[in-house]
Amino acid sequence: MDAQQSKHGTARRRALKQYVKRALWLAIVATLLAAVVWAALPKPVLVETAQVDRGVVVVTVDEDGVSRVKDRYVVSAPLSGNLARVGLRAGDPVEPGQILARIFPARVPLLDGRSKLQAEAQVARAGAALKQGQAQIERARASRDYAATEAARTRALFRENTISRAELDRALLEQRARDAELTSMEFADKVLTHELSMARAALGRFDERRHGDSEQFEVPSPIGGRVLKVMTQSEGVVQPGAPLVEVGNPEALEVVVDILTSDAVQIRPGSAATLEGWGGKPIKAVVRLVEPSAFTRISALGVEEQRVNAIIDLDAPYATWAQLGDGYRVEAKIEVYRAPAATRVPAGALFRSGERWAVFVIEGTVARLRALELGRRNDVHAEVLEGLRPGERVIVHPNDQVRDGASVAVH
Repeated sequence: MDAQQSKHGTARRRALKQYVKRALWLAIVATLLAAVVWAALPKPVLVETAQVDRGVVVVTVDEDGVSRVKDRYVVSAPLSGNLARVGLRAGDPVEPGQILARIFPARVPLLDGRSKLQAEAQVARAGAALKQGQAQIERARASRDYAATEAARTRALFRENTISRAELDRALLEQRARDAELTSMEFADKVLTHELSMARAALGRFDERRHGDSEQFEVPSPIGGRVLKVMTQSEGVVQPGAPLVEVGNPEALEVVVDILTSDAVQIRPGSAATLEGWGGKPIKAVVRLVEPSAFTRISALGVEEQRVNAIIDLDAPYATWAQLGDGYRVEAKIEVYRAPAATRVPAGALFRSGERWAVFVIEGTVARLRALELGRRNDVHAEVLEGLRPGERVIVHPNDQVRDGASVAVH
């Protein structure tokens, strides 16, 4: 009886072991099958997204430029002689009439008979130039008065909501341009008056009877401002017309930017600009002129480019850019297009699909390809004319795994 029970127990244990082994094998097979099925299933592609919104889209032309003093004057030697050492340095302030240089007689007479005829001709030329400059001042003053009247009339119409803000801005820009033109003409008048006085002084030396009166010739400054450059520092013999000192007003700066002619056609006088990269805070500016004549320049890659100069006026208080000097490099961003309330999509979400621009839009957990109609674009945003609505999310920088209908997961 005991032997039978022992055999029966051994059989049960064997059956249990076989059952456990089968269960383990079945579990392993099921796990492997699940792993194969899971591996075969498509996995969601990890993507980065951004939201389509409404905002300002500004397109600019970005080029390097150089600052320069608007009105500058090179003081030259009116006659030959021995120049005394110039004691001025670049940056020194000067007043109108301040002595910039002194010329002493050379071993030969400062002027001879033939030079007298040349001096008389110089006086006549300087006098004619001065009369012409005064006529230009009168014309500039009349234009300034007319522009001021028009600006006042336009401002009144704007208050009555009769005209648009753009028309008022154009009238104000015209008034400011005429003011600047008159200031420049008045500066030129001072320079011409100085040249005439120098020519008369040189001619007057022929009428001097006392040798002591001709011991030296003083060259005064025609304007007030600062010394920009000293061309001839050391003592030595100079000839008539030799440049001595360059003076100007560093508070009257402009920026010259050479741009591609293909970009220049988009720029108009009055276009807003921003000056950066000069070492200080960005400066607001405005385009005054795009020169009518272009020139050829060889690029760094050896390609010939047709370029043209755009002249930009600084539209900010002097205290904000007082450290900006003559000949400084700046980075100019000239505004050529502005949409104040455009539907915007990040530029990184765009790609070409056939002949059109397209994006991948997130619909639930699926990426959908959608073609777009775009307006203008910059490095950050593009203006969407058709194909997207504010609030939708798009995939930024989609990789090769993103397809129309692909399952996606956001980082």
